[in-house]
Amino acid sequence: MLKNEGFLQSKTTLVLLLLAVVCRTAIADAEWPCWKRQEVDLRMTGGSRIKAISYPQDKPLPLSAKRAGQRQTAVRQKTFTAQANLQLTPLAPETTTSVFVNVIDSPPISGFVPWIAVSVTNARLGEWEVDAVPTTSVTGNYLPGSNPQSDYAIGIYDTGAGAHLMGDIAAEQAGLFNYTYLTSNMTEIYGATGSSVFVWVSQPIGLFIDGLGALDPNGLLIDNSSMVGETNVSILVGDPYDSPNLPTAIGSPMSVYFAACLRNDRQISIFHDSNQFTTPDAQFYESYDPSIPDYSNTIYLDLRPIGAAAVQYLFDPFDPEYPPFSPSIIMAGLTGQSLFFTNRTDLAHNNKTSIQKKFMVDTGAQISVISESQATELGLKKSDPNFWVEITDVTGDTIDAKGFIIDLLEISADPEWLSFTNVPVVMLDVMSPEGGTLEGIIGMNLFVEFNLVFHGGGLPDYGGHALLLEPVDYRTVCDIAPGDGDGKIDKLDLAAFVDAWLATPTSTNWNPRADLAPVVRDGRVDFYDFAILAEYWGQEIAP
Repeated sequence: MLKNEGFLQSKTTLVLLLLAVVCRTAIADAEWPCWKRQEVDLRMTGGSRIKAISYPQDKPLPLSAKRAGQRQTAVRQKTFTAQANLQLTPLAPETTTSVFVNVIDSPPISGFVPWIAVSVTNARLGEWEVDAVPTTSVTGNYLPGSNPQSDYAIGIYDTGAGAHLMGDIAAEQAGLFNYTYLTSNMTEIYGATGSSVFVWVSQPIGLFIDGLGALDPNGLLIDNSSMVGETNVSILVGDPYDSPNLPTAIGSPMSVYFAACLRNDRQISIFHDSNQFTTPDAQFYESYDPSIPDYSNTIYLDLRPIGAAAVQYLFDPFDPEYPPFSPSIIMAGLTGQSLFFTNRTDLAHNNKTSIQKKFMVDTGAQISVISESQATELGLKKSDPNFWVEITDVTGDTIDAKGFIIDLLEISADPEWLSFTNVPVVMLDVMSPEGGTLEGIIGMNLFVEFNLVFHGGGLPDYGGHALLLEPVDYRTVCDIAPGDGDGKIDKLDLAAFVDAWLATPTSTNWNPRADLAPVVRDGRVDFYDFAILAEYWGQEIAP
């Protein structure tokens, strides 16, 4: 086993910042009377998972809202004041202009996971060709011994990952475990507790993705015509002994080149390798494809560090075979590893503020994060958290971190800023690609009631990076009759709902479209779902 030292080790720490979460808080075996512990399985940034949440029994948390926070639009002045009525408290520079804000109250802790199908081929360029090449069709040959219809991987569309990662089981099924497709180079990544695991660096390959809607009812990937991807890209591969159970995550080196539409009003639920995956329908487009949905609100994003020019891997010019010793990343100067950040995020809590911050946008994280320094600016009482989370990191080690419900988190957007009130966040210090720690992470718990388009903007970096949003139309969600889609919430939809009554994903009568509440499904068709159907009964979707 080869371990690279010096530059490679420090470089990898940046490349995999999301697999190198550093938490500075822990519970010292403290007893918290009258607190309830609830087991969960939520994805944190990178490969970390929240396995349990503890909170006071008399103050239950919105783990997954039965109807996520109510939305409303308000108009307010942009002159900053720290008033008690937070819906009238703009966090903006000293001006007197009015601003429209879209107010979302009490988002849940748990957001959605954008699951996708992932395939690999042998598509690479020649020696000394280090740039990944985006493509809108599958090129190259599938690897020997793999069946492209069944040996694809289920991965996460993860804008917070600096390099692509494929777990060991998925890599073995895809045929990556041989000397043709793996280098002899391994590199070390660190987990939340400071312990580490080793992963392989692959030779350049072709990597292709599509939403789970590309699968047939039997779980076979029989149509790859809508896949997009990259050729000549080097990825990280989990090892069955040194780094088992790592997720498959397709990161920013892919998302920078394409527009990804994530439809929360079109949920897909499939079984693959005895596991169930429920996810928004995902579709991928070239950046300037006119068929990309044109959603009404835009969060402008920055690619940081600035100066990104290409997706590249690094190799040793003195090695006659020129194998990569670092995976392909968005290269910006010598540090590389550019990721996507909000243009501006403001926070307020108990009349204290933290404004004009840059938060990383992470589609692979179900929960949002603030740094310890941000918690200090907001005056959060670290001795009195609102909840605790138990985090299992990539090494299998476990730590505990504090969680808080902050009064206000606001993201600048056009034409309406997004204002989230009573927002659950976890306090973690996470390494930043620009050095130091991230100020915060925007997780998908904030967007459970939105359809999204993530615009990568392309390289070289001339701007154009944005997250487009449109509130989910529940009338679309409630139009559930199989093959119906007539735009009316009527007796056909009620009949389909009755057929799925009390079903779960293992039931023979399971219908994921009948699992209406919340938009991030809870895996059971019950009275919560009926309440949503009743609310929109008889309505029609505007043509």
